[in-house]
Amino acid sequence: MIKTLLNLFLKPNCPLCNRPAHTELCDYCERQLLRCRFPQNVKFATEVPLCVWGQYKDVLKRAIAALKYDHHTELAKPLGYGLAETWLSTPQSQISSLTVVPIPLHAAKLKQRGFNQAELLAKSFCELTGLSLSAQGLERIKETEALHQLSAEQRLKEMQNVFNLGQDFRRRRPQGSVLILDDIYTTGATVKAAISQLQQAGIPVAGVVAIATTQKSVISNQ
Repeated sequence: MIKTLLNLFLKPNCPLCNRPAHTELCDYCERQLLRCRFPQNVKFATEVPLCVWGQYKDVLKRAIAALKYDHHTELAKPLGYGLAETWLSTPQSQISSLTVVPIPLHAAKLKQRGFNQAELLAKSFCELTGLSLSAQGLERIKETEALHQLSAEQRLKEMQNVFNLGQDFRRRRPQGSVLILDDIYTTGATVKAAISQLQQAGIPVAGVVAIATTQKSVISNQ
C-alpha cells in the first residue's frame, strides 16, 4: 500500500500538458500525437529512401521541442519506438547488416545541452528494431548557425564540410550500410552533408529515418 501511494505521488505529470500520466504522455496527448502520424506506405521525393513517423506540427512539434529544449529526455522512448514501428513496416527494414548513425551535435552544443536528442532517439529506435547503433559514427567539426532561420540554398552552403568520420568509423568501418537518424527532416541539407561524408569514405547509406518532417508526402498505393 505504501509503495502504491509513493508511485502515485512520485509519478511525473505529462510534460506537454501537466495532466496525470501513466506513461511518458497522458492519454489525451497520446491521442493528439497519433493525429500527426503519417499513414502507411507514405513516400517522399528524396534522393535516398526517407522514413518518417509524422508531420512536424501540433503535439509532435511540441513533443520534440520539450525533448530538445526542456530536457524531457523521457520523450525519446515513445518517439523512438514509434519511429521504429514505422521503419519495421517498410521494405527497407529487410536490408541486412544495417548500422544506425544519429546526426551528431557540435561539441560546444553538446556541452551546452547536455545530450544529443538524435542519439537518445536512436537508442530507443535500436532497442525495438534490434539494429546496431554507432553513436560516434560521425562527428560534427563545424558549429553552424540555426538552420531554421536560413533558406534552403543558405542551408546547403552552411552545411558544407560540417561532418567528419567519428571515432567509431575511424577505428572500424561498418559492415553493410548505414541508416542515418535525425529528429526533424526539413530541406535535407543536414543529412545530405552526412551522406556525402560517409560516401566519400566508401560507406554506403541505405536511407534516412526521422521523427518528423516538414516535407510534403506522396501516398503510395503499393
